[in-house]
Amino acid sequence: MEQVKDYYKKFVKEGYDENGILNKFEISCPDNYNFGYDIIDKFGELDPDRPALLHVDLQENVTRFSYKQLSELSTQAANLFASQGIKKGDKVMLVLKRNYQFWYAIIGLIKLGAVVIPATHLLTTHDFTYRFERAEVKGIVATGHNPDIEKYVDEAEAELGITLKKFIANGEKDGWINFDEEIKKQPVTMERVPTKCTEMMLIYFSSGTSGYPKMAAHCHKYALWHIQTALWQNVQPDGLHLTISDTGWGKAAWGKLYGQMSLGACVFVYDFDKFIPANVLRIIQDFKITSLCAPPTMYRFFIKEGLKDYDLSNLKYSCIAGEALNPEVFNRWLEFTGLKLMEAFGQTETTAVLANLPGMTPKPGSMGKPTPLYNVDLVDDNGNTVPVGETGEIVIRGEKGTEGLFLCYYRDEEKTDAAWHDGIYHTGDTAWRDEDGYFWYVGRNDDIIKSSGYRIGPFEIESVLMQHPCVLECAVTGAPDPNGIRGILVKATIVLAKGYTASDELAKELQTYVKKNTAPYKYPRIVEFVDELPKTISGKIKHNTIRDNDSKKSQ
Repeated sequence: MEQVKDYYKKFVKEGYDENGILNKFEISCPDNYNFGYDIIDKFGELDPDRPALLHVDLQENVTRFSYKQLSELSTQAANLFASQGIKKGDKVMLVLKRNYQFWYAIIGLIKLGAVVIPATHLLTTHDFTYRFERAEVKGIVATGHNPDIEKYVDEAEAELGITLKKFIANGEKDGWINFDEEIKKQPVTMERVPTKCTEMMLIYFSSGTSGYPKMAAHCHKYALWHIQTALWQNVQPDGLHLTISDTGWGKAAWGKLYGQMSLGACVFVYDFDKFIPANVLRIIQDFKITSLCAPPTMYRFFIKEGLKDYDLSNLKYSCIAGEALNPEVFNRWLEFTGLKLMEAFGQTETTAVLANLPGMTPKPGSMGKPTPLYNVDLVDDNGNTVPVGETGEIVIRGEKGTEGLFLCYYRDEEKTDAAWHDGIYHTGDTAWRDEDGYFWYVGRNDDIIKSSGYRIGPFEIESVLMQHPCVLECAVTGAPDPNGIRGILVKATIVLAKGYTASDELAKELQTYVKKNTAPYKYPRIVEFVDELPKTISGKIKHNTIRDNDSKKSQ
């Protein structure tokens, strides 16, 4: 239905250059904009049978939801929450993995004006205790598919001496409200709760590599900003889009809800517990996925699994985000599928800041160019724009309240001011820009290695190492020189692929390999083989943990 396909233009002014590349994206929405009422309910009214969500569980049972069904279920969820005392402004945590209840729970909370806190099912008692106290959480909806979650929540609740409104989906537990049964008793209509587009809607606990997580808070406009994200993913209103992410991560907001449904598209969800490349490839084939977004690591595993046995001909577009792209992955995926991986860069605090937008010719390994929503620059330590070819910090120019950026780090004015001051938001990530305006990732500010007068970014060395068949995973960091000559040395910590054994000879082979494939001064003078790399709960490699351990050893 055409009015659904173009409905988002009611809130967005967009424009394209002579090559058909998006070069204008401006938000124009009413003060009371609310994703639940103005997108989901509206689509349920305009095109009630339009597919909204296609869910496949681990046993490959298929459940489909139309926009009308999602509209009614989210209203029932809102009424259920309200009946239990949840009101506008209350903080409610969702720990629902990839269970389909997540979609109508989060939309229901948005309609109610509550503040949603998506969280991963990997949290334990300590994690819940910190989050409950820090965010003043009033309620939680958790999946019964992982019984430990309810145990950890109960323990955290007891430790803090608080009483939460606790809902369980796909299960039963004493002291918990059965979400699936109680929602059936609720009406499918409700009066619209007044909300302002600038009011807080969502909080994500950021998964940094050091320190306790910060609370990145977003307003109701955040849902609109992600329309640009969906345009980067080239999501089609009549297509089937898959972003591989647990609902506890910001990537779910990027690819499984706001932008895609604002375009009237159908979101595909594969509710797996463990990522098995062969299973996911078969799902993409069998359900005829048309657009895909996943981290580069997953594409690498797809390639290693082998693509020749799968029919991916329905797949028309593929994107990556979440970590920097290795050019080798780009080239192999293109070879097998004929599709170019369109990379983008953003953070929990933003939407897609840099991107290879549809119509652009991507350069393998580049994050693309600034998206039209943001005024992006690269600056030195003094805030001055760096010349082409020089490394600088990626920053966004604009005061607090600038479109596309988070409201603040909730209840942490000091960290907010440290990241956002003098009309600049500091991402903490570094890159360089080529003569064509493409940005190339270097690393986090605190991951930069300064060795023998050189400023070395770990990613470029990691990219080279990942091309060697023996390397499954790696992290490049700076380590103290045991001889005290060079100060800091480049170190590679490596997890070997199956069939390879650690040895001095293999370490030397890898050093020589790096010397031949990048500037010789960048090669790792220290190579350590390990069984696994330290990672955050979101799967990001904790370079700082490796650095800290090396520093302790040198003392």
